[in-house]
Amino acid sequence: MKFKMSHFVYSKSQRNGIFFLIFIAIVFQCVLLFCSNSQQSSFTVSPVSKKLQSQLDSVLLINETKRLKIFPFNPNYLSDYKAYQLGMSVDEIDRLMTFRSSGKYINSSKDFQEVTQVSDSLLNIIAPYFKFPDWVSKKTSASMNIKKTKIIVKDINTATLEELIKVKGIGEKRASSIIKYRSLLGGYTYNEQLKEVWGIPPDVLKQIQKEFQVLSIPKIDKININTASENQLSKIVYINSKLAKSIIAYRKEVAEIQNLAELKIIRDFPKDKFNLISLYLHAY
Repeated sequence: MKFKMSHFVYSKSQRNGIFFLIFIAIVFQCVLLFCSNSQQSSFTVSPVSKKLQSQLDSVLLINETKRLKIFPFNPNYLSDYKAYQLGMSVDEIDRLMTFRSSGKYINSSKDFQEVTQVSDSLLNIIAPYFKFPDWVSKKTSASMNIKKTKIIVKDINTATLEELIKVKGIGEKRASSIIKYRSLLGGYTYNEQLKEVWGIPPDVLKQIQKEFQVLSIPKIDKININTASENQLSKIVYINSKLAKSIIAYRKEVAEIQNLAELKIIRDFPKDKFNLISLYLHAY
């Protein structure tokens, strides 16, 4: 038994040697682990490097596009492969395909960039090769000409028959109606009063209001509500004979109208036209 135990009994110096070897092994392992981590961190790409790499990739694609022989094409029917050859990214191609799947069309290089969000540098290279149908080019040209034509707005209160006839959709008859109604009003005070002229379609009216506006307020001679006769009241465009009689009856009832707002008390008085009627009356 003593013989067998002698194999597991060490002297103090032997034990120190064993501990030293274990310490050396641990230190060695730590050094290896540190070097491994340091080597991995040295290959970490910073965000700045990624950005630079992306820019380099973009430049390479553009250079490749320049070398590519490009034929005129309609960007609405650009295939995935052709778009990739031209230097477009996957995201840019996806935006184009999504836009086309919605049934919409690109009609200019500006539209193309807005949809795909391609860079200015790439657009400048491929845009000269865009080919759109003739009707698109004519429409764009016509649109540019319309923008260049500046509309000079004129005063509706001084417009002549000849000037009104020049408006698209206005013939001599309609022009005469506008001038005749202006005389009945004593002059247009609001642009909306043009809607009251009978026989003018909404689209033609819209065109008139683009070229003619109330630029000068007419001078209207107001009449005293407390002394006006039924005939005088009836001559006001917004007051018919029935309403004139109602106003006279109310006036007799109260002896004197102190404020025009009292007219709203009268039965069947058109409250929505009070401001217009007030243009022709006073109570002082």
